[in-house]
Amino acid sequence: MSAAVSVDVQNASAAVSVPEAPDIQAWVELAISQLSQAPGEVSVRIVDEEEGRQLNNTWRGKDVATNVLSFPAGNDADNGLPADAPRSFGDIVICGPVVEREASEQGKATADHWAHMLVHGALHLLGYDHEIDNEALEMEALERQILAARGVADPYAT
Repeated sequence: MSAAVSVDVQNASAAVSVPEAPDIQAWVELAISQLSQAPGEVSVRIVDEEEGRQLNNTWRGKDVATNVLSFPAGNDADNGLPADAPRSFGDIVICGPVVEREASEQGKATADHWAHMLVHGALHLLGYDHEIDNEALEMEALERQILAARGVADPYAT
């Protein structure tokens, strides 16, 4: 049995395909509970391209909106909270219009692409990355496994 993950959803986007909050909660909780038994909290903010571009520019030096940004909270042991307090995993920011556009361009079901971006962002909060080939292979394998558990096809299949 996995620990509960509380997900705060903020929708600041006009994108029409944004999943309902319970669906966002389910995907983030599924991804995190596969790899952590700690109870915790995640914030998910859905944004439009201007806010997505500003955040990507500020934090990654890239002046373009991207599909997902993750901001891990860091080590809770250093924040002075009691050891049994729920862990803050961090924040996920998803740009709705970019997700919709990518799904269309890639011929994917929009709901499946949303699921992938939520899982992808959650794995980043847990320290997974894809900048180095062997790390990318590990992260992609986890994404495939988590998505398949809920009937979503391999997002990396061509």
